[in-house]
This record gives sequence, C-alpha cells and structure tokens, in this order.
Amino acid sequence: MRALVSCRGRQHRLAGALRVARATTLRKESFCRALPPPSEVAKADMDGTGEEKALLQSVTRTGAVVPRKRAVGRLVMHSMAMFGREFCYAVEAAFVTPVLLSVGLPKNLYSLVWLISPILGFVLQPVVGSASDHCTCSWGRRRPYILGLGIIMLLGMALYLNGDVTISAFIGERNNQRTWAIVITMLGVVLFDFAADFIDGPIKAYLFDVCSHQDKEKGLHYHALFTGLGGALGYLTGAMDWSQTVLGYSLASEFQVIFFFAALVFLICLTVHLHSIPEVPLKYENEETNFLLEVTEAYKYRSIEEEIKNGYLKSTCTEIKAVAKPRKCAVTPRREDQRRMTLQSLLKTLLSMPSHYRCLCVSHLFGWMAFLSNMLFFTDFMGQVVYQGSPYAPHNSTLYLTYKTGVEVGCWGLCINAISSSVYSYLQKILLPYIGLKGLYFIGYLLFGLGTGLIGLFPNVYSTLALCSLFGVMSSTLYTVPFHLIAEYHREEESLHLQDGEQAGEHGRGKGIDCAALTCMVQLAQIILGVGLGLLVSVAGSVVTVISASMVALIGCCFVAFCVRYVE
Repeated sequence: MRALVSCRGRQHRLAGALRVARATTLRKESFCRALPPPSEVAKADMDGTGEEKALLQSVTRTGAVVPRKRAVGRLVMHSMAMFGREFCYAVEAAFVTPVLLSVGLPKNLYSLVWLISPILGFVLQPVVGSASDHCTCSWGRRRPYILGLGIIMLLGMALYLNGDVTISAFIGERNNQRTWAIVITMLGVVLFDFAADFIDGPIKAYLFDVCSHQDKEKGLHYHALFTGLGGALGYLTGAMDWSQTVLGYSLASEFQVIFFFAALVFLICLTVHLHSIPEVPLKYENEETNFLLEVTEAYKYRSIEEEIKNGYLKSTCTEIKAVAKPRKCAVTPRREDQRRMTLQSLLKTLLSMPSHYRCLCVSHLFGWMAFLSNMLFFTDFMGQVVYQGSPYAPHNSTLYLTYKTGVEVGCWGLCINAISSSVYSYLQKILLPYIGLKGLYFIGYLLFGLGTGLIGLFPNVYSTLALCSLFGVMSSTLYTVPFHLIAEYHREEESLHLQDGEQAGEHGRGKGIDCAALTCMVQLAQIILGVGLGLLVSVAGSVVTVISASMVALIGCCFVAFCVRYVE
C-alpha cells in the first residue's frame, strides 16, 4: 500500500511540474489561480493523457519546452506582415521617382536619398536586433519593435506621398514651398526605406522564437509566398489609372489614392500579424524556476531538485542549485549580461561571429548586390536598351514616349517577378527533401546569373519578360534559404550545448542579432551599389547593371557551393 501511495505521489508531482512548464506565460497571481486542485490533478493522472508524456519527452530531451505545432492559419497570419511590407515596397518602387521629380529634387541629391537609409540601417540594425533579444516587455521580445517599425513605415509613406500637398496647404510662398516639399519628401523616403528594410529581421526572429523546427520551415515558405503576392498586388495597384475613379475625384492627387490603399493594406496586415502567435515574455522565462518551486511548496510536493536528481524531470530553468529553502534558487544571471551588452561588446560579437555565420553573410551580400543591381535599374534598362528610348528627350518626342512605354512594360516584368517568387516559394517545399538547402541556394543564384546574362547579351522584349520569372526564383531564395540556415545553425548549437550539460539558450548569440546581421547585408549591398554602380551607369549606360548582376550572381553561386556550411 505504501508503495502504491509513493507511486501515485510521484505521478502527482510530475503532472504538477509539467503543468507549471506549460503555464509560464501567466503572471504569478493568475498562475496560482490557474492551477487545478490536487483532486483534479490525480484524476488527470489516472486518465494518462498522451500530451503530458510528449511534453515530458520534449523537456527531458531539450531542457526547455519546445513550441507546440502551429496551425497553418496561424503561420499564414504571421506571414501577412510580409505581404503588407512588400505591397508598400512595390508602391514605392513605382512612385518614388515620379514623386521626387515632381517636387524638383536636384540630381546631385539623388544619391544622398538612397544612401542615408542603408547607412542608418547598417549601423543600427544589429543594435536593435540585440536589444530585441533581451527585451523584457510583457507583450514579447519582437512584437514591440515590429509595431514601432510599422508605424515609422506608415509615417514615411505618408510624408513622401502627401508631403507636397501638405506643404502647399500650409505654405503659400512658392520658393519656400518647393524647399520644404523636397525636405519632407526626402525625409519620408529615408524613413520608409529604413523601417521597411529594418522590420524583416524582427519578423524572422519572431517566427523562430514561437515555432518548432518544422513550423519554421513552413513559415519561411509562407513568408516568401506572401512576399511575392504582396509585390504583385502592389505593382498592379500602381499600374492602374486612379485619376478617373471616385477616389481620384475625391482626393487631391493620385498619390493620395495610392497612399490610402497602401496604408489600409499595411495596417490590416500588421494587425493580423501581431495577433498571429503569442510570444513568451523573456521575464517570465527568467522567473520560471520560482514558479516551479512555489507550486512545489504549495502542494507539498518534494523539491524539484530531487525530481531532477532522480531523472524524472529536467529543469526548464537556466541552472538550479539545490539549497535549503525551497523558494530560493540560483539562476545564471542573464540580466547582468544584458546590462553589459554595450555597443562595443555588440560590435565585438558581430566581428567575432563563427566562420560559418560570416560566410553566410558574405553569400547573402553577393545575392543582394546582384539582385538589387538588376532590380533598381530594370525599368530604365527596358526603356533605354530594349525599347531604344531616351529619358532625356523632350517629353512630347517619340524617343521619350518610347522610353515611357518601355518603363511601363518593365513594371509588368517586375509583376511577373513577384508572381514567380510566390510560385517558386511553394515549389521549394517540394524540392527541399530531394536537393536540400544547398541545392536550393545554388539553383537560385545560378538561374538568376544565367537569366540576367542572357537578358544583357540578347535584349528582346519577349525573351526579357519570360526571363523575368527567374528574378522571382532569386527573390524567393534570398527571403528563405539564408534564414533557414540560421535556424539550422541555432538548432545545432543548442544540441551541442545540451550535450555539454548546458541549458538551451545559455550561449550568448541570439536569433535576433543573427537575423539582423543577415539583414544588414541588404543595406551594405545598397551602400556599395549606391557608391559604385551609379558611376558605371553614367559612363556605360543601363546595360552594365544587368551584366554586373549576372557576374556577381555567378560569383555568389561559387561561394554558395564551396564556402557556405550546411547542417546535415
């Protein structure tokens, strides 16, 4: 009889500890109220649910509760932020040049507009990535930053699409009006580019935090899918003539109509994204051990340390040392490390990153240099090289009208790129088991390099539009495979630390700073292209952009094949 009571007592203690592990997102007050009475615990144990067994295996194997499987609907909701961001990106690509020209921006300030944002992003992105790794907000670590950057995106878009009209309403003098319109428009472009480039890192880190390894793969593919769909819809919205619609008559200009649609779409997508999957606040993770011990004392169970010693439960806390009083435990002081995370130590962390992280960042830099050198000048390439028009001819001349037609056809080519990106993101899930991440990475760079090379050597309208589909392959690859590799690296590191007896999450590198380091390569690519490619275009024309994209992509293809490490 005594043995039976002891066995049941052990089951009760184990069930109580498992329920505590699942309830770490509750506050202390609601945590105690959420616990079932001992009689219900005993009844649940006698029923013997498989969920608790699975949770115990997860805790014992990894040292932390693995995020549960997410429904497809939740992953789709999480991907809506990428849809809204890319929709706004497409609107900017279609309208920012006409807006800058309409306010009279001098040509010598063009490079300044495109350089300020990537320089700010390159400097500040790792700082914010590290800050989000250590954020103790009750709403979670990533979502406060995503919300803040989303607001900055809306503010920037409002300034560069409505700045001219707003300044005209408040300032009557024409000279001051023009000066302030240029300042407001430039500020809007810089803010929008900064926030839109910046927001990708926290979104990816948010996905990695709340999803299991399998759901991370699905989530990245859904991100690429909705990125393509958002871009396609944005380009189509920009291609429509809104001046003859009801909104066109109601609002002051076509730019305000576009802002209305872009802001509405982005607000809806951002709201859905922020309510997709709840985050576990970091401060509750630090208090997890206290919760375990408080419940142990309240229900007169034995100390959790004894359960760990007996092998029945592995601690989900960072480190627990057996002490006399059950409410006191020694936890590795991660908050002290957070306070020591200065800018100097952060830069040191980035510079001393493992070699495989550094190689991944270099390959990502090659990819974005190739992709952006083609995309930033593609419509100009269509107008000048494919259609043989001239942007410098008089606006009523045949050469200028031909150039304008080429630009419009180039926008349709970018729409094809966005659609093919969505389609290929779905095909990636089918190809991944057969060719792996290395095959997907290699194929993306190779097809883009060959496609842009053929476009540069044989500029033809129909062949160029057909080869635009290969741009989507590269786009989908850049948005998924590198971040997939980051997740693989972290998974491998956590396994190695657990084998060494350390707790998962003890190592200093966080997902936020690594995702930010990857995203920094986008800004670095923009800086390099802004400084060097503009000079080449002024000397050799737009055809040099396509040839340069092909060469850089093929160099990156070799780097991806021989220098990037892939987890088996």
